[in-house]
Amino acid sequence: MAGQLIVSISGISERTIDDVATFRTQLQDRGVPASFLVAPRIKGGYRLDRDPETVGWLTEQRAQGDAIVLHGFDEAATKARRGEFATLPAHEANLRLMAADRILEHLGLRTRLFAAPGWNVSQGALTALPRNGFRLTAGLSGITDLVRRQTVRTRVLGIGEGFLTEPWWCRTVVLSAERTARRDGIVRVAVAARHLRRPGPRQAMLDAADLALMHGCVPTVYAWRHPAALSDAA
Repeated sequence: MAGQLIVSISGISERTIDDVATFRTQLQDRGVPASFLVAPRIKGGYRLDRDPETVGWLTEQRAQGDAIVLHGFDEAATKARRGEFATLPAHEANLRLMAADRILEHLGLRTRLFAAPGWNVSQGALTALPRNGFRLTAGLSGITDLVRRQTVRTRVLGIGEGFLTEPWWCRTVVLSAERTARRDGIVRVAVAARHLRRPGPRQAMLDAADLALMHGCVPTVYAWRHPAALSDAA
């Protein structure tokens, strides 16, 4: 069975949208869709609901087959260095999920997919996610179907947002992606949008994608599929 390739981008805002759009075009040229990790608010005071151009662009990308993944609510309001949802108890996670979900629904970007900032999610958050209608969460070491309660073990390889950005690490990401692709695994590469303006990290992401494709990985996005659809396909 062929492996898979998932490319995700976080930290999308009016400051980074041009770099993200350029990178998205480079992926599109390779036939690779993107998973956009979107938060209503990010560090520096940015609010997605006050940025209609970015909202419109994301809406267009999803219509073309890309994925929208909720990526927290307001990381700047937390003090935990491990990420907004890394240590939250269920009731606090529930409040943040409800607030974020309401905003994305208002903007037409509602999603049933979740990836915590820093990729670390607490047990409390895992409890709150399905209660709020989420069906899939992408974590540091796996992708969890919250409906079937099944996890596929596969580690994310990232640049920025909790991961290193040095040249040696970029090379490590590329080499690790190739090793995973050779084993027909799931190659998950992620980049923080603010690093896409730098040629090193951007090229590392493209090299990782190219190598995964060369080894036969099928490009896809984070997605949850209804059991009935799987049965019909079978």
